[in-house]
Parts: sequence; structure tokens; C-alpha cells
Amino acid sequence: MLKHYQNFLTVQFTVDEINNDPHLLPNISLGYQLLNNFHESGLAVENSLMWLSGKGPTIPNYSCDRQHKSIVVIGGMSSTLSMAMATLLGLYKVPQLSYGSFDLLLSDEVLYPYVYQLGSRESTLHLAAVQLMLHFGWTWVGLIFSGDLTGEQFSKHLKDEMTWNGLCLAFTEQVSEKFKQGDDDIKFLARILGSSSNVIFIYGNTASLKFFSELLMIFAFYGKMFVISASWDFSAYSDDEMMSNFHGTLIFSQFKREIPGFIDFLKSVHPRANPEDIFLKSYWEIVFHCLLSERKNLNMTSQQCDESLTFADVPPIFFDKTTKEESSNIYNGVYLLAHTLHQMLQTEAKDLSELLAYPLLSWKLLHFLKCVNPVNGIKDDLCVDGPSMTAETYDILNFRSFPDKIWSEVKVGEVIPHEKVLSISEEDIDWPEDFPQIPSSTCSVACGPGFRKQFREGQPICCFDCTLCPDGKFSNKTDAEECIQCPEDQYPSQEKDRCLPRTVTYLAYEETLGMILTSAAFCFSILTIFVLRVFVIHRDTPIVKANNRSLSYILLTSLTLCFLSSLLFLGRPTPAICILRQTTFAIVFTVAIASILAKTITVVLAFRATKPGSKLRRWLRPAVSHSLIFLCTLIQMFLCSIWLGTYPPFFEMDTHSEASFIVIQCNEGSLVTFYCVLGYMGFLALVSFTLAFLARNLPDTFNEAKYLTFSMLVFCSVWISFLPAYQSTKGKAMVAMEIFSILVSSAGILICIFAPKCYVILLRPDRNTLEILKNKASP
Repeated sequence: MLKHYQNFLTVQFTVDEINNDPHLLPNISLGYQLLNNFHESGLAVENSLMWLSGKGPTIPNYSCDRQHKSIVVIGGMSSTLSMAMATLLGLYKVPQLSYGSFDLLLSDEVLYPYVYQLGSRESTLHLAAVQLMLHFGWTWVGLIFSGDLTGEQFSKHLKDEMTWNGLCLAFTEQVSEKFKQGDDDIKFLARILGSSSNVIFIYGNTASLKFFSELLMIFAFYGKMFVISASWDFSAYSDDEMMSNFHGTLIFSQFKREIPGFIDFLKSVHPRANPEDIFLKSYWEIVFHCLLSERKNLNMTSQQCDESLTFADVPPIFFDKTTKEESSNIYNGVYLLAHTLHQMLQTEAKDLSELLAYPLLSWKLLHFLKCVNPVNGIKDDLCVDGPSMTAETYDILNFRSFPDKIWSEVKVGEVIPHEKVLSISEEDIDWPEDFPQIPSSTCSVACGPGFRKQFREGQPICCFDCTLCPDGKFSNKTDAEECIQCPEDQYPSQEKDRCLPRTVTYLAYEETLGMILTSAAFCFSILTIFVLRVFVIHRDTPIVKANNRSLSYILLTSLTLCFLSSLLFLGRPTPAICILRQTTFAIVFTVAIASILAKTITVVLAFRATKPGSKLRRWLRPAVSHSLIFLCTLIQMFLCSIWLGTYPPFFEMDTHSEASFIVIQCNEGSLVTFYCVLGYMGFLALVSFTLAFLARNLPDTFNEAKYLTFSMLVFCSVWISFLPAYQSTKGKAMVAMEIFSILVSSAGILICIFAPKCYVILLRPDRNTLEILKNKASP
């Protein structure tokens, strides 16, 4: 892991910078001792013991070095190494500054009271991740996290925040060392690759994700995009070829202060300028594959190193051109130590000799380390949590891999989690090769306007089906959970994505149907008047006399009014018209049916009263027929009075019958009385039909019972068909249906009863004579 050589160079640069500062630790020079643990916990403990013993043999609890004062340990790039060192150093109350990622376990003041973490707390990283998901519309993402307390806490916080924002985790996988046994690693990969999520968030540090990094060297996650934290250095366990698999990865990097002057310092670092630095010499020969001396090495080429090579020429896998987070933490840690010593000199001792005479100097640093700002050295008496800080801003980096083993991390945005502020330049992002544009990661395709989300039972809220909004409702946004009811004066468009204004409508005279019905009503009423005029002109002819001309006049007059009453159903309704039209129709129709009933009874009685002295003759007088009509009409008027007195028809605006129209209509009020009125007319018609049917075989000349039978058959057929049709129609169609029934039933009566008579009167006057009628009447 030669990449971390930058950390040692940071120590060297920072110590030189402090030693050259006349205002910080004047007349005191800082030094350092470098021990390499090769990222092994055992070596970390051994080196700690060597450091405690000083030069010479390693002897526990005994120090042979009395000339140098080593008071603080800066070490532990990973929490595992820090814990291993702290186990031994804590026995001697030696402060340890851990410069790796912040770990919750190390913050336990009972187990590790002398460990001070320089890494910033990533307590808001889950907020930053959610802001990125919301920006790109990633509602269905996977999570891979380290199997430690920090990873588990991050997983919990991320899941809670995603749930709060309506986002879902497609899967959660914990990286554990147990996967090294058996086929658990294959199952682990199968669960990830089999997921429908295209975006995977990976959280953990380099050490905790070591196993996952090794898996990535064997398996490539095609069709998956990574979003990671900078605490995971995926290049640590990857070769040059594998680095291309991370092209397009987005990285959350904690906002850190650049080390001023560090780049210029690197330009001055060279093996020729620092011949005593054995680490630099080995590092140089490895990264440039050359030799700095004449000696031969079987593992390297014999090529001599070019004198012009600098750190700018080092491949990125061996040296990061940007300041790493660990290097920034080390820089702050060394300055923290320097400011701490400076504060101690000012408050505890008047000169250096008095300070160095203190036998347990490292113990005395404990309080000061908690209360000194590592950046400006200002003492804070309220400081109780150590120097660790919380990251307030994250940079969003885009990893790019190029041929010839070249890659870079380009800043494409930043996020301030607590303020929910995200700024990102999408055009500057290089996405993974599997995604030609911004990747989408959703469980279900978004529901467009006009649809609503219908959640699937037993599945996360991000998995749903899209259902078209029901009638009368709309949705004008994407992924609407509920459709909105349109106002009463509006209706949803065909796409159900907006509301349109409704048109007020009614069965008007001007529209085609209204014109047809109006014309029919006038034509039939004129025809009826014409028939009435024919009957009046030919009132003295035998055929008119034989069929009770007074009843014929009443019937024709009532039929004329029936035809004209249908006009009350046309045009814009008003409250007065709503009350008048049904009652007017009912009364005039009752008069017409009562007249037919009277004619039928007259025909039947006329043949029963042919015997001399028959008492039935008195029932053939016109007054009896007129009284019958009056009585029947009076009963109907009584029913109509009850209707109007209890629950009369009223004016209303129907917003439900037709989606795009507001129908102005009359509500019939009480349906019970309405059907009672119709039923009463039906009862009269049924009685008339029965009597006429029984008298149908009487002599043809005097008998109009046959025609009365046909007229009542038509009438009953029309109104029996009207009832179900009336119930199944709404709006203007219902009104048109009633007008049609009025016209057809009235026309049926007119034609069936009076057409044969008009035929004889107008076209066959030779048959309209008394002699013919007498001959027809004789047996």
C-alpha cells in the first residue's frame, strides 16, 4: 500500500514547518520516530512495546532511553490497528491520536480513554446520501456496509432517513470475515447481482471492506453503479485492470482543508536531496522500476533512475496528487500536539527544563489534548469530547479511469446535509460504461399524470402499480398517491391529468334532437286538430254519431294537449316548469284514457241495452260518460296534490350523469308518488284494454272496440317499455325518453282509433250512410 507513503511525508512536512515557526514552541524542536506495522495488528502491538522500551532490547515496563522524550503516538489508520495499539499504550496512559476514519468503538471512553480520533464524525453522511438519491430519483438502492458498530449505526440511520423521504432499500448486505468460509461469498454476490437495483451505496473503511475489495478483483459488478464514502480506498486492494471497473463511481469526501505549502514541499523531496531517507529510496525504486545505485537486484531491472523524475510523475496508484483525508488528519494531529505543548509551557512551566523534568509528561497532556483546537491552538475550557469534529459539508467526487493506468477524482458537486443543499454539475459526471446516461434505479416505473400509485401488498412502498384515476378525479403530478376530485363545475380530461370547465346543457329546442321532438309534437297536435275539425264538420254523419261524438271531441282535445304537454320537457328548466310539466302531463293523459274508458264502456253497454225496456239504457246518457271522465281525472288530481304537497319535483343541476356537462334538469322528487301517478294511468289503460278486448267480436259497423283494443295495446307497450328505459338513462336522454313515450303513446291512440274513421269520412263517404250501417247491423 505504497499510496499511504503520503502520510509519512505529511509528518515530515508538518514537523519541519512547526520547527521553523518562531512563534510556536520557541527554542524547542519536535522529532518523530517512524515504525511500520504493515497493517498487521500483531506488529502494531510489537512496535508499541518497542517504542515504550526505547532503543536496545524490548523490555516490558522498562525504558532504556532517558535522553529523548516521546510523549504522544500518532497511529492507527484503521480502527483495528488503533484498538490493538491502545490495548498496550492505555496501560501507561499514553495519548494516541488516531488519524483514520472515525469509529464509534474507539469513542468508548471506558475501553479507550486515551485515544483521540482526528477523523471527522460521519454523522450526517446518511443525510448527504439521501439528498443525492432524491436529486437523481434513485428510489430503489442497495446497501453494503461494514460489519462493525459504525456500519450498523450508519445502516440504521440511512434506512430511517430513506423511509422518511419515501425511498427504499432493495437489499442490505453486511461485509463479514465469515464469508471466507464455504460458499457464503457466492451467495453474497448472487444476492447483489440478482437485485433489480442499479445503484449500490457502499459504506465502510478500507480495512473493514478488505474482503469485499478482494471479491471485486474476481467478480465485476456489471450493470451496477457504486456510490461510496472516501473512507474506503478501493484502490488499496485492486490492480490496474480492476480500477477501470470503478469508472463513474461517485464518492462522498469530507470537506477538508488543503495543507498549504505541501505541494511545493513535494517538489523538493528527492532521493538525491534526501540520501539518508531509506524509505524514500525504496519507494522511488519501486514506483519507477529503476535503481538509484550500481547494485543489481534480481527483482528489478538494471535501469538507472532518471534524475528528472519527481512526485508529479508517480502513477496515481502509488501516490494521490490530492491531499488525502488521512494526511489532513495527520497534519492537524501534529499541530494539535504542538499547540498542546505550547499551552503547557504557558500555564504549567516557565521554561523547558521544568517541563521536561516532569516524569510522566504524557499523562499531563491528556487534559490539554481535549481542550485545544488543532487548527488555531485556541484553548477551550468547555471542550469535553476531544478534537474529533463533525463533517458539515461533503464534496462529491467522480472517479474516472483512463487508459495507460491513469485515473483521477474530479469534484462535481458538494452537499450540506443539515441545510439540505445539494449542488452538482451533471454534465461534468462520467457515468459507468454500462449507463449511457444518468442511471435509473427504481422498483417501479414512475406513474405519470393521470395515474396514481397502487401499492403492492407485502412489498416496500417503492414497489407499486400505476392505476388510472377513477371517473371525476385527476392527478397532475408524477407518482401521485391519490387522485384529486375535480370541482363540480369541472371534469377531468381524457388523460385524467387536468380538469376542464364543464358546459351547462339541457335538452334545448335548438339542438337536433330537440328540433325533431318539437316538430313531431307540433305535427301530431296539428294532425289531431285536423281530425277534430273533420269530426266537427261531419258531426251529423252516421259514423260520427255512432261513436259518441262528444267523447270523441274530448279525446281529441286531450290528445292535442298531450302532444303539446311534451313541449314543457324541452328547453331550460325552471322551478315552475318542474312542478307543472309532470302534473300537466298526468292530468291531460288521464282525461284521454278516461275518455277511452268511457267510449269502451259505452260500446259494451250499447249492445247489452238493445232489448226493449232494458235498464242499461240510462247508463248510455252523455252525462254518465262525462261524470266518469270527471271522476277519473279528479282521482288523478288528488294524487298529484299529494305529490306536490309532500315531496314535489324541483329544479337541480346534475353533475354526475355526464362527465363533461352540467345537466340542468328537474328532479321528480318523490319517486313513490311519481310511479303512483303513472300506475294509476296504467290501471285505467288496463281496464280499458280488458273491456275493449272482450267486446272486440261485436258487429264491425257499430264496434270501435277493436280499435280501442289496439290503441290501449300500443299505449301499454310504450309505457311498460318506458319504465326500465327511464331507470337506465340519465340527463338529457332520460328527458328525451319521456317525451318520446308521450308522443308515441298519444300518436298510437290517435292513429288506432281515428285513422279508420277518417278514412271512411274522407275517402269512402259512400259507406258513411245510415242504410249501409243498418244493413251491417242486421243479423
